Amino acid sequence: MSAEYATFALAPAVRAGGFLADGGFEVHRDFLDFVVDGRPLLLLLSDVDAVSPLASDVPPAILTRQVRGLLLDAEAPLPGGRHVLYGCPECEELGCGAVTAVIERQGNDVVWRDFAWQTDQTADLELNGYHGTGPFRFRADAYRAALERLLDGTAVGPRRRVLLVGARPASLTKLAAALRTIGIGADIARDTVAVPAEELRAYGAVVLGGAVTETERAAVRVAFGDSGADAACVDALADVVPLIVAQVEQALDRGPAEHRRLTGLTAAGRTASVTVASACRVRLVAYRLDRLHRTRTHEVFDGALEPGTHRIPLDGNAVKGRAFVVARAAGGVLVAAVAD
Repeated sequence: MSAEYATFALAPAVRAGGFLADGGFEVHRDFLDFVVDGRPLLLLLSDVDAVSPLASDVPPAILTRQVRGLLLDAEAPLPGGRHVLYGCPECEELGCGAVTAVIERQGNDVVWRDFAWQTDQTADLELNGYHGTGPFRFRADAYRAALERLLDGTAVGPRRRVLLVGARPASLTKLAAALRTIGIGADIARDTVAVPAEELRAYGAVVLGGAVTETERAAVRVAFGDSGADAACVDALADVVPLIVAQVEQALDRGPAEHRRLTGLTAAGRTASVTVASACRVRLVAYRLDRLHRTRTHEVFDGALEPGTHRIPLDGNAVKGRAFVVARAAGGVLVAAVAD
């Protein structure tokens, strides 16, 4: 094992939720990712849709237990000194699969080694090991300092909510219900005139419906700016609930671009261009409005992509008229209007 040290840090990350073309949905999760030598560990693994145990919706007692385990102040939850680093974002059951590793002390150092994909109590390193990942040696003092900041119960941070502003209560009610279904809190308001500044600061994004005038949009932006809120402003592209949900998910992902797998999406005519930073599965769904303003949904691509920019053909029927494309990969979502 190399004696070279790796740096250890924690960084906010998002597992984007949303609605799928087959009618199913994925849950939104806010969590802290492990950053090794300046790069999220999750990106060093194969295409894994998973979250760390350090999530914003984990009760304080469970979060403390997870941190104590990573600090080696508690017994490892799995045989052989193995700890769960990433688990299923929907249920977190080991049977769904988890990324695990041995965490151990070596003198004044902490070492993570023998990374594996695990679905039961025993890891098969030969069959399911992440060969070439690790081992990582951390200085124990820096490692402990990063994790101990979580023990006061504030470092992970509260889950952000979304404010929906518009003049069509029925549409906003459907959108709010959809957001809540995937785990994002949502409130509805006609405007922000009577909303206190401290409440505005609790929102991670504000969605402006299509019926909101330019004057009203400007007033909302001023109110959020004056309150000191760090909220993303989302202009709804169309009255299509899954599309707006995807826009919200994109807006809530405030992490740096270098921490993402899915980094670019454009669409024009019958071609979409998708850029990925690391190998991953990408799903591409097109939404269009027909002449009667009904929503038509088409899954146009679902497959593995290597790093780089890829041109993906779009069926003419899928993007006829006013259309939009949503790209999803593990941990991220991007939205683009289809240009003529």
